[in-house]
Amino acid sequence: MMTPDAIVLSGLTDDVSIYIDQWGISHIRAKNKRDLFFAQGYNAARDRLWQIDLWRKRGLGLLAADFGPGYLEQDRAARLFLYRGDMQTEWDAYCEDAEEIATTFVQGINAYVDLIDRGDAELPPEFSLFGTSPARWKAEDVVRIRSHSLMRNALSEVIRANVMSRTDAGIDELRQALVPAKDPFVADGIILDEIPLEVTDTFKLALAAVTFEEQRLSAQLDEAGLWRKVAGTGEVVRDASAQGSNNWVIHGSRTESGRPILANDPHRTHAVPSLRYLVHLTCPEFDVIGAGEPCLPGICIGHNGNSAFGLTLFFGHDQEDVYVYEISPEDRDLYRYGGNWERMVVLQEHIALRDGSSTALTLRFTRHGPVVYEDASLNRAYAIKSVWFDPGTAPYFASIASMRTKCFADFRDMMARWGVPATNQVYADKGGTIGWVVAGFSPVRPNWDGLLPVPGDGRYEWNGYFAAAELPAVSNPETGFLATANEPNLPAEWDQREKQIGYEWLERSRADRISEVLSGDSRHSIRSSGALQADSTSLAARRLVRLLRMLDASTAASVAEAQAIFEGWNHRLDADSASAALFEVWWSKHLRPGLFRLITDNPSVRTLLLPGDPEAVLALMEKPDHRLGTDPVAARDALLASTLETALAECRDMLGVVPSGWRWGTLHQAHFIHATSNIYKEKLRPDGDVGPLEKGGSDSSPMNASYRTSDFRVTLGASVRVVVDVGAWDNSLCINAPGQSGNPSSKHYGDLAEKWSRGEFVPLLYSQGRVDEATEQRIVLTPGR
Repeated sequence: MMTPDAIVLSGLTDDVSIYIDQWGISHIRAKNKRDLFFAQGYNAARDRLWQIDLWRKRGLGLLAADFGPGYLEQDRAARLFLYRGDMQTEWDAYCEDAEEIATTFVQGINAYVDLIDRGDAELPPEFSLFGTSPARWKAEDVVRIRSHSLMRNALSEVIRANVMSRTDAGIDELRQALVPAKDPFVADGIILDEIPLEVTDTFKLALAAVTFEEQRLSAQLDEAGLWRKVAGTGEVVRDASAQGSNNWVIHGSRTESGRPILANDPHRTHAVPSLRYLVHLTCPEFDVIGAGEPCLPGICIGHNGNSAFGLTLFFGHDQEDVYVYEISPEDRDLYRYGGNWERMVVLQEHIALRDGSSTALTLRFTRHGPVVYEDASLNRAYAIKSVWFDPGTAPYFASIASMRTKCFADFRDMMARWGVPATNQVYADKGGTIGWVVAGFSPVRPNWDGLLPVPGDGRYEWNGYFAAAELPAVSNPETGFLATANEPNLPAEWDQREKQIGYEWLERSRADRISEVLSGDSRHSIRSSGALQADSTSLAARRLVRLLRMLDASTAASVAEAQAIFEGWNHRLDADSASAALFEVWWSKHLRPGLFRLITDNPSVRTLLLPGDPEAVLALMEKPDHRLGTDPVAARDALLASTLETALAECRDMLGVVPSGWRWGTLHQAHFIHATSNIYKEKLRPDGDVGPLEKGGSDSSPMNASYRTSDFRVTLGASVRVVVDVGAWDNSLCINAPGQSGNPSSKHYGDLAEKWSRGEFVPLLYSQGRVDEATEQRIVLTPGR
């Protein structure tokens, strides 16, 4: 046995050992629960201190103290969305030991910061670059920050209002399909063309990552207001609509081994360090392993030696609304409610600045939520109501309890406490049970559909939440498997006229492909689940190429040339595929924008529609209707031919004149860019960024690899992949991207990226013997006086 690194820490009651395996996964063994979560916090700080410190400062609105006035607007936005309710009610909403767990977790983080202050641990290089220091945490910091999660659908409400004010709901369907189909409700008093897009700015800023630019860092106090925009509307819409996940559970009757299999790969925006962190937590009370977020105790994807669990974002819960108020021209803190004037809650918060001075920010709240925009010319104010403001809605935190459940009934009961984000939770256990549970607080809207902003005068109020027992759940289905990929998956018997959960989902091509593969395989294995997570098949490509094949090639040279390139193609978007390169350039950069130019001559509407809802666009191509003009079929065929011509020309410009030499991976590459890279790249270290890595797939393949159309750079995909062999736990597989560590000098900073890009895995070892064999470093934490 190797000689361990010995660390003495005040706050522990007994020794704790951390075994770090050759892939950078920490296996933490403690003799009691309290010490275990203390050690998890310590270990998170050891591996990811810069990341979790920035997460805390961003979430609490403390960035300006480190980085200057250019971050004041982001601080203000974050503070608007903090939980401000009673803390005891908050802790009680999760489980009886929630406060204890959060308290010991942050004590562990603070213990590592103490080591740095004493010179017994190395300060991560980012702090030195900025001349800043890591802060100490309070337990409530873990749960008061809500804005690191994703929500729906305030941004879409505002964009829909802007599209419909210029065109109609049928055109907006091409931006975001509604399932089931519905005409959005327009409330009395709402004038759609008076709702500005600026209503979304503050909310987007509250959700935004922290970026570093020279001008922003050098901004003076009188320039603070310049830094309140996030990005162009099209980019934000793409980011918000693409993020999701895949998961599935397979009954032992359909597996090679006779044991259940659970697989999960959550899709989020790529970052370095990774959003997710793999960890193994062992004490006498429980023994769990899997993926969570480094800033939170526990895990949310993995297993506990009896039960395996995983989640996808999103289920279709609509968990937020935009409210529009009439405000008094004599007193702008008064808004109309119930026929009377009601006073906003106005808070003055003092924010420290980098130079040691401070400034005050004004935060306004209505009874529904924070005021995010005011239109003085119309005497209007806009606020956002969100489930975030209720107790028990700290994103993912409920997993500290659900990760310990041992049977499906208990797991389902625990999901009643899961508030945010809205998720499809899947489950499997050693007894052979598999299951699916919808989790998340789902507002009841008795008299509107939540698709557009509504007056905040009291006529449109939530009537609580649907009871958890009312939400869909299934165990041991006849199909032998359950799979979700953010598609519309309400049960057939669910009547949205009676119980409106939500109408906005992601398109179903990933889900359909996963179901196609699982239903055709009665002897599924860990290997085949891993292959399915890395499957690059595009059903969108299959549908469009089938349609293209029906066109008369003699009518256009571009059609004939494309038909030849697509001939015999298996519709896989592999990195070395010429067909994939042409298809994705055509589909994303020419066909969809070309369609929007055809259906509207208003450039602002076209910008709002991009990138378009893939299912809605495909459906219109397959069954052209009046939106394409008086002769829809002819217009569709002409659109296909003309956009193919421009796509072929662009491929020749980018990839060469000979199509056989084209490769999708030449264009489609993953880059993991460190937040400080554009200003401190050389000071951080030459390889602080990870990539470029050639990548197959797209947003329509199970291996989600969404990209920005400007240069085809991959921006989003699996943050982590986990495949669990239920009962034979050491057979389980995982991969993190790009690595486990957040320290640029660590060998585990980007060591998993190549394997991840190729769809490969490393073992997720569980038994003590196998973990010991794979250990490359051991740390022993010892109680100090």
